[in-house]
Amino acid sequence: MRSLKDGLIFHVQSIKAGFRPPILAVNQLIHLYSKHHLLCESQKLFDEMPQRNVFTWNTIISAYIKSQNLTQARALFDSAPDKDVVTYNSMLSGYIGADGFETHALELFRGMQNAGGGVKFDEFTVTRMLNLCAKLSNLVYGRQLHAFMAKTGNDVSGFAVSSLIDMYSKCSCFRDVCMVFDGSGEGVDLVSKNALVAACCREGEMDMALKIFWREPELNDVVSWNTLISGYVQNGQMEEGFKLFVCMVENGVRWNEHTFGSVLSACSGLRCLKHGKEVHAWVLKNGMSSNSFISSGIVDMYCKCETMKYAERMHLASGSGNSFSVTSMIVGYSYQGKMVEARKLFDSLAEKNTVVWTALFSGHVKAQQCEAVLELLSEFRAKEGLVPDAVMLISVLGACALQAALNPGKEIHAYMLRIGVEMDEKLISTMVDMYSKCGNMTYAEKIFQHVFDRDSILYNVMIAGYAHHGHGTKAIQLFEEMVEKGFKPDAVTFIALLSACRHCGSVEMCEKYFKSMTDDYNILPERDHYGCMIDLYGRANELEKAVEFMKRIPIELDAVILGAFLNACRLNRNAKLAKEAEEKLLQLEGDNGARYVQLANVYAAEGNWDETRRIRNQMRGNVKKFAGCSWLYLKSGVHTFISGDTSHSKTKAIYFMLDSLTTELYEIARAFD
Repeated sequence: MRSLKDGLIFHVQSIKAGFRPPILAVNQLIHLYSKHHLLCESQKLFDEMPQRNVFTWNTIISAYIKSQNLTQARALFDSAPDKDVVTYNSMLSGYIGADGFETHALELFRGMQNAGGGVKFDEFTVTRMLNLCAKLSNLVYGRQLHAFMAKTGNDVSGFAVSSLIDMYSKCSCFRDVCMVFDGSGEGVDLVSKNALVAACCREGEMDMALKIFWREPELNDVVSWNTLISGYVQNGQMEEGFKLFVCMVENGVRWNEHTFGSVLSACSGLRCLKHGKEVHAWVLKNGMSSNSFISSGIVDMYCKCETMKYAERMHLASGSGNSFSVTSMIVGYSYQGKMVEARKLFDSLAEKNTVVWTALFSGHVKAQQCEAVLELLSEFRAKEGLVPDAVMLISVLGACALQAALNPGKEIHAYMLRIGVEMDEKLISTMVDMYSKCGNMTYAEKIFQHVFDRDSILYNVMIAGYAHHGHGTKAIQLFEEMVEKGFKPDAVTFIALLSACRHCGSVEMCEKYFKSMTDDYNILPERDHYGCMIDLYGRANELEKAVEFMKRIPIELDAVILGAFLNACRLNRNAKLAKEAEEKLLQLEGDNGARYVQLANVYAAEGNWDETRRIRNQMRGNVKKFAGCSWLYLKSGVHTFISGDTSHSKTKAIYFMLDSLTTELYEIARAFD
């Protein structure tokens, strides 16, 4: 009975003839029906059998395991009068292959050890248990199994060696991986070879992986190529992964969907639209665009390359039912700040996973839509319950920092403590940053002091917080502590450090640290570093030094540097030098109203009202003036106001209170006259 049709014909004919097929034939029918997902028919045949053998029980148990009904499979397993090694192996395989049944697998394995009737382990038993050890990263149990395999001679086949390599690799024992492979004999088995290449990739040993890959290259199959390409991509060597794909094509190896998945990830990582289009062309040429896995990868690639026009076309072509494609589109729109489009797709999903929720949170933060972030958090908690995901919490805390909303930030902190969120390095740094930007350096310091395993990012955040709030001495002391503990400062560290020195007014110290950037740490100064130095000279009334310093700046003077110089001119009341910088600054940012205001303030500080009026008239002709806006956070909401605003829901009460305060101020003023 090779086909379902043959099986059905045989079954019907035997019923019509009143013929009871032998056990072997019924077993074959049960197996055939289960293979074609006809589980009810398989169960009916099984129930009607007057006699059953071990193979019958094994067949029906396997049918339920394949349908992922492990509860019914276990009930049949327990009912089976006779069990052999295949019965146990089938049930073990079902438990190990499913998530959440690892304890059941361990208990069944122990039961197998104690079972009577001559049931003994075979190679499949121990290799499946090695897979479980790899899944659980249980090295102790894995070593015991290895010892048993060596003792019983079950450690020499390619299947056994590959399982041992996989187990030791996932338990982070790379030396044991190499020892197992070296001890497997001179002949290289393809399964073992592929397992070792995967282990090298997991360890980041890409040179070793490549060397093993090209050992006996005639053995390499599509799995070998896919493993190495994927390894390059996962280790950030995107260009090498793409080159290997080209080599794979040149060698005539037929690719599959996993190949394209890795290659498209490489194109996404490189942000290389040219390579991405080439892969897309390959897919179209080979008629694989209907594959949902590949089409969603192409959508994701176009999104990562910020070419949403192509991503939209591909998404429409792949069909709205492709949830992976929808997810990629939501991430892409969110990355570009197109939150209306992202939200529409988000609402179209029947089931929302962590990826799409996180994308929305990140997108709102990127677009500085802080109120939307807090509203989304309330929605998430209402629909999904707890928020254990650190990336989401980082986004929410980032929104609180942007808006200087201390109370919501404290509430999020309390919530994290209450549900026991694990505080990793990123979350701690974000928490410190939030408190410092919300003006509560006391809380920021407390969190920082309780962290013993600090990293350079946390130091940078704390130094920046001290600098922002004018605690220059503390910032400098913390920098010295950071260096003393062996952390290497980066460009961000020095921006915060120079800013702290600027607030202290210490020209010599600032010059010392600026020189140290290149001399001691080989860090090239950027525009913000130059801006800090110019601002420092302006605050110290050393405008001549600022002029000389600008002449030595190796990069083109931009709006940041010129803006800092204008501020220095204002502090030193030097309109002549400001005039020289004016033309170039307005060429760079002629549509930025803040630059006109800055120029006008320079002339006003010197009492040159004609120039002040000229700049303000020029501003009216070139810049659309935005109304000044004030805001405050009150009762879980942000309230914004502009001059003469009457749009607020409590406008009457606000203006009544304002009039009352104004009246009181006049009365106080009259009392002092």
